[in-house]
Amino acid sequence: MIWIIILIVVAVILLWLWLTYNGLIKAKLRTDEALSDITVQMKRRFDLIPNLIETVKGYAKHEKSTIENVTKTRTAAMSVPEGDLRKMAQSDNMLTGALKSLFAVAENYPDLKANQNFLQLQEELVDTEDKIQASRRFYNGNVRDFNIKLQVFPTNIIGGMLGFKSRDFFDVDESEKEAVAKQTDVKF
Repeated sequence: MIWIIILIVVAVILLWLWLTYNGLIKAKLRTDEALSDITVQMKRRFDLIPNLIETVKGYAKHEKSTIENVTKTRTAAMSVPEGDLRKMAQSDNMLTGALKSLFAVAENYPDLKANQNFLQLQEELVDTEDKIQASRRFYNGNVRDFNIKLQVFPTNIIGGMLGFKSRDFFDVDESEKEAVAKQTDVKF
């Protein structure tokens, strides 16, 4: 009789350990997936920028420094190692600022603002910025859930024993929280 009780207790403990471990793994994988979504959207933005620059070059030949700055910040942002959230956020902030400058230059060229290719690229870039913001929110939500699991009792004991580490949120500087869309929301 006592053996049956011991076996039931051991089975309940093993079941709890199994469910806790699987819950931590699921939360970790969701967080990794969310970070990958950010990377995918940033890559999409990186791919749009050369087309945008080529369109602007034809109209704003004497704005070379602005165009070079966008190119330089894009290259720097592309070279940030995946997973280094601090550097990703810093390079993202710099690229957003450079794009704001590029769109400010475009304001001085009515023919450029009316160019269909430029308008399409601008819309795609605004859409991409929105998707990047949504990806950040999704990632931060998953980080929050994962970190909560790692901090509440008794999951924190299992997480600590198995080497799970809390994740950092994807933060953006206050000054950069305005989307490029707000800078480019001009009626043509």
